[in-house]
Amino acid sequence: MNKENVFYATGKRKTAIARTWLKPGNGEIIVNDRPVNDYFKYESARTLAIQPFKITNTSGSYDVKIHVMGGGIAGQAGAVRHGITRALLQVNPDFRQVLKKAGFVKRDPRRKERKKYGQRGARARFQFSKR
Repeated sequence: MNKENVFYATGKRKTAIARTWLKPGNGEIIVNDRPVNDYFKYESARTLAIQPFKITNTSGSYDVKIHVMGGGIAGQAGAVRHGITRALLQVNPDFRQVLKKAGFVKRDPRRKERKKYGQRGARARFQFSKR
């Protein structure tokens, strides 16, 4: 593999981390040694993961190898999207304006709020009884 034409980026979302390698090719996307259609069973997760290619009109131009770990399906798909976006920015900095407008460049900071002591959940309380 020629190191000059390979672009590496790390994408993150919730607790998922996606290490992404992008190289010129015919549009093959491999996630954890499996095709993207096998790895992401849900159409929504697949669509989310490959959005950067659709928005930059580069579908089928690059082969992507991704190693993703942690989190769930939605978090991993978001991490893959973030990783592909960062790699595309290395390929062509002109994509930045389009990707930024779509909101793909910034890491999504939303996380699960922690459960507080003396309560049922993060915000939910135990039912109050006066008597």
